[in-house]
Amino acid sequence: MLLDLLLAILHHILIFALAAALAVEFALVRPGLAGRDLRVLAHVDQAYGGLAGAVIVVGILRVLYGLKGWEFYVYSTSFWAKMAAFAAVGLLSIVPTVRIAGWRRGMRAATGLYVPPDAEIAGVRRLIRWQLGIFLLIPVFAAMMARGVY
Repeated sequence: MLLDLLLAILHHILIFALAAALAVEFALVRPGLAGRDLRVLAHVDQAYGGLAGAVIVVGILRVLYGLKGWEFYVYSTSFWAKMAAFAAVGLLSIVPTVRIAGWRRGMRAATGLYVPPDAEIAGVRRLIRWQLGIFLLIPVFAAMMARGVY
């Protein structure tokens, strides 16, 4: 029972940290992004990826070692909807991550102040907005799943 509790606590903390990282990315990605903010964004994006990986690992541990047992999860439509939402957020994060890495390389190579093109900024903001919107579905499906709503 203690392991289940610890895994649940860790899973929730990681999910909140993931949401915070995504919100910070949205706040930082704006026209005129440069210098320190671009460096911070690159670090936040790396943390975002690490947090997502940790959420997956702890989630798998909850399925395997949690009190509800793996059957509770694999036969739950709400669980699979939650997984689909998480996967969609992950897929939508690929382009922003690639762009951010490119911007960081551009900043390192530039002799002066490097500012990413406004069109790229707008595209990345749009994808992050979609991630945020879909991310909101994750706790909805989690609440449904916890209450046995299939």
